Amino acid sequence: MTHTSLPADDGALLPLDAVRRGPVPAARSARGVPEPAATLPVARVVVDTPLPHLDRPFDYLVPASMDAEAVPGARVRVRFAGKLVDGFLLERAENTEHEGGLARLERVVSPEPVLTPEIALLARIVADRYAGTMADVLRLAVPPRHARVEAEPQPQREPAEKPSGEKTGGDLGPWAGYPEGAAFLTALAQGRSPRAVWSALPGTGRDGLEWPRAVAVAVRETLRGDRGALVVLPDGKDVALADAALGAVLDPGTHVALTSDLGPAERYRRWLRVRRGHVRVVVGTRAAVFAPVRDLGLVVIWDDGDDLHAERLAPYPHAREVLALRAHHGRAGLLIGGHARTAEATRLVATGWAGAIVADRETIRARAPRVRPAGDDAELARDEAARAARLPSLAWRALRAGLETGPVLIQVPRRGYLPGLACQSCRTTARCGHCGGPLALRGGHAMPYCRWCGRIAGQWRCQSCGAARMRAQVVGARRTAEELGRAFPSVPVRTSGRDGVLAAVGDARALVVATPGAEPVAEGGYAAAVLLDGWAMLGRPDLRAAEETLRRWMNAAALLRPRAELVVLADSSVPAVQALLRWDPATHAERELADRTELRFPPAVRIATLTGSPGAVREMLGDVELPGQAQVLGPVPLDAPRGDQVRERAMVRVPQAAGAALSAALKGAAGVRSARKSPEVVRVCIDPLDVI
Repeated sequence: MTHTSLPADDGALLPLDAVRRGPVPAARSARGVPEPAATLPVARVVVDTPLPHLDRPFDYLVPASMDAEAVPGARVRVRFAGKLVDGFLLERAENTEHEGGLARLERVVSPEPVLTPEIALLARIVADRYAGTMADVLRLAVPPRHARVEAEPQPQREPAEKPSGEKTGGDLGPWAGYPEGAAFLTALAQGRSPRAVWSALPGTGRDGLEWPRAVAVAVRETLRGDRGALVVLPDGKDVALADAALGAVLDPGTHVALTSDLGPAERYRRWLRVRRGHVRVVVGTRAAVFAPVRDLGLVVIWDDGDDLHAERLAPYPHAREVLALRAHHGRAGLLIGGHARTAEATRLVATGWAGAIVADRETIRARAPRVRPAGDDAELARDEAARAARLPSLAWRALRAGLETGPVLIQVPRRGYLPGLACQSCRTTARCGHCGGPLALRGGHAMPYCRWCGRIAGQWRCQSCGAARMRAQVVGARRTAEELGRAFPSVPVRTSGRDGVLAAVGDARALVVATPGAEPVAEGGYAAAVLLDGWAMLGRPDLRAAEETLRRWMNAAALLRPRAELVVLADSSVPAVQALLRWDPATHAERELADRTELRFPPAVRIATLTGSPGAVREMLGDVELPGQAQVLGPVPLDAPRGDQVRERAMVRVPQAAGAALSAALKGAAGVRSARKSPEVVRVCIDPLDVI
């Protein structure tokens, strides 16, 4: 007899032989005792409840009338703590450990098995990794039901075949520029599971950006190995690029794109096609990490340093970590790609868990732009005002030369008009007299307003010196576009940012002002680019400031034509600028990892943050039984915008080997607080991006 496993109360897996055997009693009700199913009358259900102390499956009786519909993975309704709640049926069993009578399933919402065993196991692993509950993870993994879509007739499923024909001729495509590219594709085509960190080449080819085509070729080779693939990207703009590249390489109907802007019906329709096995390739944003792709052979994440990959909802998992867990437990290949490289990806290479795919230096030199820092000594000697000017003469020369042959990109780190103001006399940051928030300006004829409470600061005076005049502390993208429009009156100026993101621009001469991440793709590539206000990104009080700055710079530089001129307004001695000059993100990431290891910061260690009211944070720290090597930092007060109550944050860090113990301890402490119905919630976040 095959032994099935079920999650026990502590999350461990126990064989059914360990469960008490005997008749399954039913709970009596006013409607009498329902007749249980003849076989496997026990349903193990994960109930949709956010309470940590109830994060375990519960046994229910399967009535004979629901025997056919109550299949593993189905949505069900059960009575829990006196209320009807939703849940997922994990499995059916013959016996139960419960000593009393079992309550019965109230209803099978749908016999569609939307929760596959692989995704159920992944949800349990992710919940334990991030000190969360399985119910919270399942809310991220399984989209809401759309009854009309489920009732639609299913298309006839054709027998799965390996790709063939011209579109799958076995050519390396963009991977020919990498010494390890052929071996990686061969491993995928043979059904093996290679794991690699890929440093993508910059520049555009005849068919546009090359990284989407490289991803499509890797997916094609995975299908040749008779396995499925999952591609996760930061935003919809990148999804559109990858979707078009997959459509050019794969046969029609082979893949689907899953994004939040599809609408609930269409997104659920596409998701069902994946779950039913009609589609074996999925491309999407971070919500797609849980897509139930059958026979998964490759997971891809592009630009893993983008903060859009970090989930905003509990338990706050990161797409890179979820995909790594999925690849490890599902024996699938993993490809972490990007123009830059994170310290987390570098650690995977350093430990030998993944290999590196990097082009040779000759190829990189031929493809990379010509980077010129505006703050180097030679340029300062030529232009004495370059140190103080926002656009020194070097940048003006690059703009004029680039506009002679095509569009030019100007990257501005801040959106808006004047997002930061300071006192004209003493340079103190201008703050709201009501809440203390920073003041900003929306336009040239607007009044200063508070970015926290929204009040107009009409009668402002500096709290330090009493002066009444302000100056720009930071210049935003709209003000930059306005200034460039006056400097180049005959050239069209286009902006791309939060208010409107451009996907692409033509090859005609134009000034394109964009914030990081919103840069449109230019047909044939940009003729030149200027990266403004490097100090604003490098000077942020953030652990990842240098890494994030280099990532944003390299993503913008990759949009240029090969050997095009790129001006960066930053000191050439800064390590991030040096890495951009050499186009060597790997060395910069290795140095970053070494520095964090010495200082005991992620990813060298595991860190958890506890955020809440001062009393609640201290109470939880007193309750939790931390691992022996744990170090508690804080609590320290946080900024409280909009007049909210004071909050504090404490950090707990442990060695990597004690990471699982830390998550288990914090989850246990959260369970104790929920069991005694503590009124204040403490937010627990494992390995957050904003450590500093």
